[in-house]
Amino acid sequence: MSQKALGPAWGSFIRNALLVAVLAGMIYAAFNLRLPPLDELQQRIEDYGWAGWMVFIALYAVVAMTPIPVTVMAVSGGLIFGTLEGSLLSVIGVLIGCFAAYHLARLLGTQAVRKLLGSHGEKVESHLHDAGFEAVFALRLTPGVPYWPVNYGSGAFGVSQRDFVVASMISTVPGQVSLVALGAFIADRTIVNGVVIGVSWAVVIAMTIWAYRSWRGSSNHRLPGAESTAD
Repeated sequence: MSQKALGPAWGSFIRNALLVAVLAGMIYAAFNLRLPPLDELQQRIEDYGWAGWMVFIALYAVVAMTPIPVTVMAVSGGLIFGTLEGSLLSVIGVLIGCFAAYHLARLLGTQAVRKLLGSHGEKVESHLHDAGFEAVFALRLTPGVPYWPVNYGSGAFGVSQRDFVVASMISTVPGQVSLVALGAFIADRTIVNGVVIGVSWAVVIAMTIWAYRSWRGSSNHRLPGAESTAD
């Protein structure tokens, strides 16, 4: 067999091996890993002392790469660290996980990610096609939409790194703050934490409407971070 033929064959083998490894990891995570209750998670992270914030970021990044909902991590961030610090750490952790999944998807390739996403694949691909920035922005903001299909789909279905990074960095913040503030309010029911919850959710709703209007092309104003289009 020629050296040229060996190259593509090895590339395909490596991608398939990675796909099997990622699928196995996700299946294991979905069926075997359960985040502990909030109070137990809080105690475990606090047990690490000064290194607790690093453990929290690392754990959040891993969760963001799997089908495990990120909600528990964000709420626990508020319980453990308060609104301000918890929001900062949550945003850092979830973005690291998002970027890692995006680049892993680019390494795996389109066909492998379609298999990885399963029933989500066709819908994610149709959403991201020709409207990458707006789609990522809107899907990040929409309550109930999991992060992981958007992460892997963006990497596989042609969303540019610039659009993915900027859209994720801007649109992730309001949702994370709203969930972190909820956790902080559970721990300390002050007026300030209550106001932060109300304001952050109002921002989430307003930005979601704006993002969907931009996605459909019916908004007169570009989303923050969107590249201008030539007339």
